[in-house]
Amino acid sequence: MSPHTPPGTSDGAFTLGLFHLAIKTSDLALTRAFWCGVIGLREVARPDFGYPGAWLACPQPGGQAIVHVYAGGPALAGLDHVPSGSAAIDHLSLACVGYHAYRARFAAAGLAWREFLVPGTTLWQLFVYDPSGVQLELTFEGAAEAGAPPDMSEGRIYRAGHPFFQPPLYPRQTLLSLHGETRHATR
Repeated sequence: MSPHTPPGTSDGAFTLGLFHLAIKTSDLALTRAFWCGVIGLREVARPDFGYPGAWLACPQPGGQAIVHVYAGGPALAGLDHVPSGSAAIDHLSLACVGYHAYRARFAAAGLAWREFLVPGTTLWQLFVYDPSGVQLELTFEGAAEAGAPPDMSEGRIYRAGHPFFQPPLYPRQTLLSLHGETRHATR
């Protein structure tokens, strides 16, 4: 057994953490605007796979590309449209700081969001959707956050199993404008 093998993993197999999430999109510019302009990731170099896409990374130096976006033919996967929503994946959870700053970003972008206080913990959560209908859960250590705790009122509380993504109401132009995108594009 290697000296780097964690205790309890006698066969040497173990999970290190989230490597990346791959998202299919019909609108690359809008998806990039959401993930970079609202969530705060940054675009990094991506190999030329022969189809449009983007790799988005955590903003600190050396931050890993945790979201891979792809468009064009591969996103269609033989269908006549790009699937939306989380399908069998309910949501992607990201560890974050700056709870109230994220709320302000969501409001500025015209996004719908929900809030939650995890029972029996000090964890605060925000829920929002990306342009493809992928639900995100942003999780914060509430004890380290300044300001009021999550708004648990009827119109704002997150309820599992009650999606609130409404594609016709998604603020496409606001997001594109905030991120400096000038065109509606799939490339």
